[in-house]
Amino acid sequence: MTTTSERARAQAPPAVETLRTVRERGPDRVPRWLVKTASPVVLVALWQVLSSTGLLPRDVLASPATVLTTAADMWAEGTVQSAVGVSLLRVVAGIAIGLVTAVVLATLSGLFRRGEDVIDAPVQMLRTVPVIGLIPLLIIWFGIGEEPKIVLIALAVTFPLYMNLFGGIRNVDATLVEAARTLGLGWFGQVRHVILPSAMPQFLVGLRYSLGTAWLALVFGETINATSGIGYEMNTAREFFQTDVIVVCLALYALLGLLGDGIVRLLERGFLSWRPAFSGR
Repeated sequence: MTTTSERARAQAPPAVETLRTVRERGPDRVPRWLVKTASPVVLVALWQVLSSTGLLPRDVLASPATVLTTAADMWAEGTVQSAVGVSLLRVVAGIAIGLVTAVVLATLSGLFRRGEDVIDAPVQMLRTVPVIGLIPLLIIWFGIGEEPKIVLIALAVTFPLYMNLFGGIRNVDATLVEAARTLGLGWFGQVRHVILPSAMPQFLVGLRYSLGTAWLALVFGETINATSGIGYEMNTAREFFQTDVIVVCLALYALLGLLGDGIVRLLERGFLSWRPAFSGR
């Protein structure tokens, strides 16, 4: 004879499949790394086929084989290392200045109403001005040395970071702040333990976006009488219609951008380890 508990278990509906169970099926599927690399490989292969058959002339776009040969030659000559080093220093300097500026302005504007009244309106006005349109003024103010390039990158970084951090602070759940106040946390404790951690996810999103705009600003910045850097090499290649060198420079920009994005992802894992998030199915 079956007991009452056994009959209840037999009649109970099957347990809802958890996300962990779905993830455990992963090995039965196509590996993610294979899916991620498949489309770029197919595009490069198609590019090579079009170049080999003559449908894509060399003066329009060099073939992947030619680009790889050119990249190896530039590496052997030390051109790649020198250009990447110079451009990387400019980007790091610009990001550092923009990061400090954005954090200070967004924190003051986000935490204090008076700060918002004083800071937010001018920032919103400047944000709508195309950063690239400021190049003539930057040349007049700072000359044609390194300063205008770094300032241009800093401006491109500041506004996205400011918008995301300000929005993150102002979108903190008010009930969390009230709960922290009820538990006896003072103002600085609320900011440290509740407001800033809650705003961190949106800030890191802004940081990822800012890294992309930093490299975009660098491309334009290195047109300001540059004598070195990735942009300089690309502009020189443009004058001689060297599409292979241009593609190498674009690939360097892409790789450095991916490197920066990977660094921010590592920061997300460290700073947001307390915050469980959906990672897709």
